[in-house]
Amino acid sequence: MNRVVHFEISADNVERAVEFYSKVFDWKMENWESSEEYWLTIPPTKNARGIDGAIKNRTLPAGSGTVITISVDHINERLEKLIQAGGKQVTEVEEIPTVGLFCYCEDTEGNHIGLLEISNYDTEGC
Repeated sequence: MNRVVHFEISADNVERAVEFYSKVFDWKMENWESSEEYWLTIPPTKNARGIDGAIKNRTLPAGSGTVITISVDHINERLEKLIQAGGKQVTEVEEIPTVGLFCYCEDTEGNHIGLLEISNYDTEGC
């Protein structure tokens, strides 16, 4: 099944957003070393219910404040279906080390979504 496996909250001021979500929801956050500010939510326990997410610098146009990422088996096949259904590919497919292949897309309503072909960890736990 193609499930939602990740979310991203875009922010103009990442530190302010991390502080907000930490205070309001008691989220534990950890900076993931990457090319941009990217703060991962850390679940309270390994088997905590729900999906993981992040707060990051706004890189997509304003109005794309929250992005869900959907796990797919074959990203290129899913991109073909997305385009045939009226969606658009927004970014090139890129490899995220230790995670898999990823790209941003746009649905028919202008909402941004991520597609992720998970390749380097157990998908049963997602």
